[in-house]
Amino acid sequence: MLLKLARYFLLGLVLLLVFLASGLLAMRFAIHGQEVRVPRLAGLTTMEAERMANAQGLVLFVETRFYSPTVAKGRIAAQAPAADTRVRRGWKVMVAESLGPQRSAVPSLLGQSRQAADINISRHGLELDSWAIMHISGAPSGTVVAQNPAPGSIDPASSRISLVVSATDNAPRFVMPNFTGKTLAEAEDALEKAGLVVGRVPEAPSAEGAEVAAPSSRLIVGQRPQAGRKVTAGTAVDFNVR
Repeated sequence: MLLKLARYFLLGLVLLLVFLASGLLAMRFAIHGQEVRVPRLAGLTTMEAERMANAQGLVLFVETRFYSPTVAKGRIAAQAPAADTRVRRGWKVMVAESLGPQRSAVPSLLGQSRQAADINISRHGLELDSWAIMHISGAPSGTVVAQNPAPGSIDPASSRISLVVSATDNAPRFVMPNFTGKTLAEAEDALEKAGLVVGRVPEAPSAEGAEVAAPSSRLIVGQRPQAGRKVTAGTAVDFNVR
């Protein structure tokens, strides 16, 4: 009797293991059964790439177009995800279509706003590589003051353009010096040379019978803005004196 029970127990255990293994296989198939490999689309025409992507259950989307000295016009120059990447069916594959070698001159973007330059770059099939902001005295705020490649360049090595844009506030900037311990006259002279002005200076309290110091010789014990702060031309500096 015990032997028969042991056999039934072992048989039930085996059936349970088979059931669990089948469940794991079914789950694995459900998870990975819808995965496909992204085909290699580089060098194909856009129409060929779309047919190949659709055959794998993927969606092709032309994200950008740019000039390329090595890829013929109308063919795929780059893709994401990369070829052979495993993705789920219905995944969107982003591609860049080549416009062929650059044949027209690089447009002049100087004096344009950042937004206008972006539109002009895209219109000419170029790409914005990088841009930097600089404080340039006298330059109109928020406009392109330099570009690379230079305007008029024909057949540049890259379709990417770098820009330098003037800051919104182009007023000269100074680092506030420390005037503590200096006389008010010394501070006034330094501020005038830097294009700054003296702000509020409270009157010194006068004691009966005490000699009143000349305003220009009074010592500075505090200031605002504080030393080390960046300020623009014309900033008023307040002093506490004794």
